[in-house]
Amino acid sequence: MRARRLLAAILLTVLVAACVPTPANRVTSPGGSGTTETEPTPIPTPAGPTPSPSFARPTPAPGPTFATYTVKPGDTLVGIAKRFKTDGRSIAYWNRVTYPSLDPDSSKYRPDRIEVGWVLVLIPNETVDPEALPSLTPQPTPRPTPPPPSESPSPAA
Repeated sequence: MRARRLLAAILLTVLVAACVPTPANRVTSPGGSGTTETEPTPIPTPAGPTPSPSFARPTPAPGPTFATYTVKPGDTLVGIAKRFKTDGRSIAYWNRVTYPSLDPDSSKYRPDRIEVGWVLVLIPNETVDPEALPSLTPQPTPRPTPPPPSESPSPAA
């Protein structure tokens, strides 16, 4: 029984060794005395121009994510701003279109007047630079001037 296991192990080793390919730079000598090292075979290169490397364009950083807050009884703009680590003027700027009384550029600016139920949008931990904001007043679009009437003589009837 022991001899059979030994024979099976030797047979398995010989079969596995026969399946392993000989490396390209090793050649078995004809006499069977072993292997000798030879020069490595050069790897063929493709003919023609080599492609230039392509670079992926960087993806833009995601814009700020607005959070929403529903005004509750007893809330103030300054209190909400402190909770979200921003300032009341920034919250006013972010909400000036929806709630005109929060527009700091308006004569009707009333930051102390917010109503329960208002849904305010804000960016936590961010403040607004009022100088970098676009204007809310619509700019008139220039109308194209009509071409001058042609000076061709009118046909006689």
